[in-house]
Amino acid sequence: MDVKRRSFVGLLVNTLIANVTTSFLWFALIFWIYLETRSVLANSLLGGVYMLLVAVMAVPFGSWVDRWRKKQVMVVATAVTAVAFTASLVFFLVVPTGQILTVGSAAFWVFSTLVLVGAVVESARGITLSTCVTLLVDEPERAKANGQVGIVNGLGFAITSVFSGLAVGMLGMQITLWIAVALTVTSLLHLLTVSIPEPEILHPDGVPKPVDFAGAFQAVIAVPGLTALILFATFNNLLGGSFMALMDPYGLTLVSVEVWGVLWGVLSFGFMIGSVWVAGKGLGRKPLRSLLLANVAMWSIAAVFTIRESIWLLAVGILVYMALVPVAEAAEQTLLQKIVPYAKQGRVFGLAQAVEVAAAPLSTFAIGPIAEFAIIPYMNTDVGRGQWGWLLGAGQTRGIALVFLLAGVLGLILTLGAFATRSYRWLTERYEAPDEDVPRPVPSVEPQPG
Repeated sequence: MDVKRRSFVGLLVNTLIANVTTSFLWFALIFWIYLETRSVLANSLLGGVYMLLVAVMAVPFGSWVDRWRKKQVMVVATAVTAVAFTASLVFFLVVPTGQILTVGSAAFWVFSTLVLVGAVVESARGITLSTCVTLLVDEPERAKANGQVGIVNGLGFAITSVFSGLAVGMLGMQITLWIAVALTVTSLLHLLTVSIPEPEILHPDGVPKPVDFAGAFQAVIAVPGLTALILFATFNNLLGGSFMALMDPYGLTLVSVEVWGVLWGVLSFGFMIGSVWVAGKGLGRKPLRSLLLANVAMWSIAAVFTIRESIWLLAVGILVYMALVPVAEAAEQTLLQKIVPYAKQGRVFGLAQAVEVAAAPLSTFAIGPIAEFAIIPYMNTDVGRGQWGWLLGAGQTRGIALVFLLAGVLGLILTLGAFATRSYRWLTERYEAPDEDVPRPVPSVEPQPG
């Protein structure tokens, strides 16, 4: 195994540890808050704030990735997470639980924010890992490498889905916090042993600003069709915000938190199935086509997997949906890794993440209150049941099911329309062009910030 391959494998292992850490505590917080308060609004607020912070910090994180060596970015991000999670544990120990569980109180937001900070700063690692695929993996193998990243993400999600629910249900939130802190420190210590061969920091256009919105925007518009791709993902996330706000309340209405956590852990293997497929087979000559086809299938599933109040129908839908997610994600990453110069990838990945993710909080903040105060009560009336019962059946979650149905239909229409755009043709031709037709940065060495 050569040096670059060994480094990439080491990063995958460390990413698994880090993902387990942050997802474990974030899932546990969501489960715990909902079980103790039964507030859909609280869940939608937390989910919306998380996505909003990820969006706001994405470009600064991307600029950071382009300015610094990749390992240093990961080390600092993990250290910040360790401090934030430790602070949340201390806060939990000294503040009465009743105050923390008072939705909207100062204690509620201080505790939630500490966990959020630890989770959000880890998104810098995701941007860094995407650029490391370009750095450490040759272009013909990048689609498969992105599939391997998906395997790691899926395995981490499966582990945390099971154990966060079990931890909250059986051990309580305090023990859960202790576990999260221990895992974070383990991740940091392991990362210090991983070597990333990056002898040069490429700055052909000069060292980027700490928050380089202009550089990121210029890099995006320099590639015909790339703006349209980002906007497509943005509209997808706008619709997908409904799932963030309502999926846990939907599932926790049907089953206990322990069963819901275990179920997510099992169904998360769908994510791994899709990732294994990409890692073994790649994405073919047209990754953008693979992305759109995956979205067609995903939105079709989203429209029907809650059409009856059945945990089995929900489970099958989630399993297939999860298998398609890594295909879409790997396709987008593979496309960007080829058509965007390496020296600007951090900022481009960051800007894309900012714009795409920013849509989800908007819909999450809107959908939570709308669902709780309008759609759910409407579907519990005789009028609502009479108008939609033929399609959605009966049950106490039919209001949430109606939201999912409408989101799925709109997403399907949007995706089918994308196939007919000029941007689709431009990006496909750009990807198929030989490497020498893709602009490459001229290597130069700049002093490292800090």
